[in-house]
Amino acid sequence: QVQLVESGGGLVQAGGSLRLSCAASGRTFSSYAMGWFRQAPGKEREFVAAIIGGGITYYADSMKARFTISRDNAKNTAYLQINSLKPEDTAVYYCAARDRVRLSVNSDEYDYWGQGTQVTVSS
Repeated sequence: QVQLVESGGGLVQAGGSLRLSCAASGRTFSSYAMGWFRQAPGKEREFVAAIIGGGITYYADSMKARFTISRDNAKNTAYLQINSLKPEDTAVYYCAARDRVRLSVNSDEYDYWGQGTQVTVSS
């Protein structure tokens, strides 16, 4: 069983930056593929980025320019850096863990989820 706890969200002005963190329990963090998703009000949850234990990353096309996913296996933590924030980035951001080596863009293929952290970007 893996528990995930996100932090780092908040209210930020457009153009600012945030770094979201996802702290994971368990001793096999490095074997999990980690993903970040977001859900804006009235919209479906969407894939943002994913990273495997060895550090290979994958991004949604619209996220490549301003989002950076990373992980520190020694700290059991995954991160999502968001730069040049826009009001349309306002959403609840979720991290998820997949008990597979390979990453996925499909939320149904993730086994564990955090509670989410709210990011609100003011114009």
